[in-house]
Amino acid sequence: MKYDNSKVRRQDRLLDEARAREILATAEYGILSMIDLDGKPYGMPVNFVWDGEESIYIHCADEGKKIDILECHDQVSFCVVGKVNLLPSQFTTEYESIILDCETTICTYDEERMHALELLLKKLSPNDFEIGMKYARKSFYRTCIVRLDILSWSGKRKQVRVKS
Repeated sequence: MKYDNSKVRRQDRLLDEARAREILATAEYGILSMIDLDGKPYGMPVNFVWDGEESIYIHCADEGKKIDILECHDQVSFCVVGKVNLLPSQFTTEYESIILDCETTICTYDEERMHALELLLKKLSPNDFEIGMKYARKSFYRTCIVRLDILSWSGKRKQVRVKS
């Protein structure tokens, strides 16, 4: 997983890798962007979990437009936004964001699929983990897990200096 800010146009707005990792570990959702079967852009917000290494997991139904696309096109972009602060009186916004280039795999091994569900529950429902695991086991065979292997990623931020 190569963190590479060399192609970010605004080199004065680079986000350091440590903060980018924090965002990847804690953000509630990201935007999965694909090219659909008609060659048109298609993006959607999804819950996700990062495994702490080189992969992101998402869960979904085992059929539908997203799965149809991913079975044909395994290259995707994934965008995650960190802190945002709208500054209306200054006509700008402070922000943090990361963009990841990924290759997807629809997971077929039960062990990996259950591991991904455990990671998702620990992140998104830590206070209800045991109940969540019962639900995960009950719906396991109708739940699809998609792994996004991170090929490269970059991060950007904008901070506004307070005028004195």
